[in-house]
Amino acid sequence: MTAPAGAPRDIGAADLAALNALNDAHAAEVNALAPADFAALVGAAFAARMLDGPAGAPAAFCIALSHATPAQGPNHGWFLARLPRFAYVDRVVVAEASRGRGLARALYADLAARARAAGLPVLACEVNLDPPNPASMAFHDKLGFAEAGTATDPRNGKRVRYLVLDLAAG
Repeated sequence: MTAPAGAPRDIGAADLAALNALNDAHAAEVNALAPADFAALVGAAFAARMLDGPAGAPAAFCIALSHATPAQGPNHGWFLARLPRFAYVDRVVVAEASRGRGLARALYADLAARARAAGLPVLACEVNLDPPNPASMAFHDKLGFAEAGTATDPRNGKRVRYLVLDLAAG
């Protein structure tokens, strides 16, 4: 595995169009967003971070919300109803050409450090059960995430598994 090419950085306005295209190329896993909705999500985020790839193309990004972010859909809302303080991975996407280089792991480590610094004890996320996303489930299992529940997203009928990671344990 090749090491990530640089440290995660904040997503800026100049990055939005390319990242929105990368997001929408992976709509089955993370749901497509209109450009204005993608920009609003980045603006509402607890952390909106990315890794640059070769020739300036984005290699990966992560958008995370928190308990202090107004509800951004039913999955974030599920955690708002159950956890007092948390950072929630709304979406993480790695460009096809950049997979297998540890980029998602680097983005999660960056988010965990930011969450700990903000006094947040839990990372939360969901992974699709239907349609299945076995690679994401295996990734989260390796990181130590535990199941917190399941639900069906009323917007699109996807079944999801809710996961949490106790940051105090790691």
